[in-house]
Amino acid sequence: MKMKLLFKNIVWGIVGFLGTISALPCSSALAADSVHPRMEPLAAYLMPRDAEIALARSAAPESISKDATVLVLGRHGYVTAVKGTNGFVCMVERGWAIGIDYSELYDPHLRGVDCLNPPAARSILPVEMKMTDMVLAGRSQASIAAAISTDYKEGRLPPVELGAAGIMMSKGSYILNQPPHNFPHVMFYTTVNAKQFAAANLPDVPIFLSPYFFVDGVDRTAADGLPAIQLMDVVVFHWSDGTPFVLK
Repeated sequence: MKMKLLFKNIVWGIVGFLGTISALPCSSALAADSVHPRMEPLAAYLMPRDAEIALARSAAPESISKDATVLVLGRHGYVTAVKGTNGFVCMVERGWAIGIDYSELYDPHLRGVDCLNPPAARSILPVEMKMTDMVLAGRSQASIAAAISTDYKEGRLPPVELGAAGIMMSKGSYILNQPPHNFPHVMFYTTVNAKQFAAANLPDVPIFLSPYFFVDGVDRTAADGLPAIQLMDVVVFHWSDGTPFVLK
């Protein structure tokens, strides 16, 4: 009975939290107040190698992460620090992985500790790698969006594979500039209408849906030539180390 009550409290806490996220103003409105309107010196985004490997592995339970490939951010993009054997790829994503036009993409505090499953490693990781390379090269957000659009049109980027997902269960993530800054969840990448089949974003449903490339709630993917990839975040109730998630 006690566990049932704890579970219920966690669910309702998350539902309220996701409601807060979905009510955030659009990124264009946030941009004017952005604390980080441009790229900081590269050192602000880098981490000690061993610390980044350990943080990346904390994205998923050890049963997955111990055999995963681990990437770390270097001066010219992500490099392989550990070669895995199970097809999963764990990494610490920076702010630009959230969305091309995210107003806080240059915030060096943002750390999305993620472990991509094999379909996502094959079909989503190439996009993240390209975005990272262009951000570090000083490209503008508009030119990054245009380049990714062109690569999709010309087949240089793969379509989203069925079942592509990312595990984000690390206590060490910092994915939002508002409390609680982080929550354990699994992301599913989809090109179908997740709102219809999963009731995402509906009242009292702990599933949050957003466009992959943009975070302002406006579906501009078709106009920009980008595939209409959506992220369906499904909240889980414990961290990767097995301890329960309690919304504070």
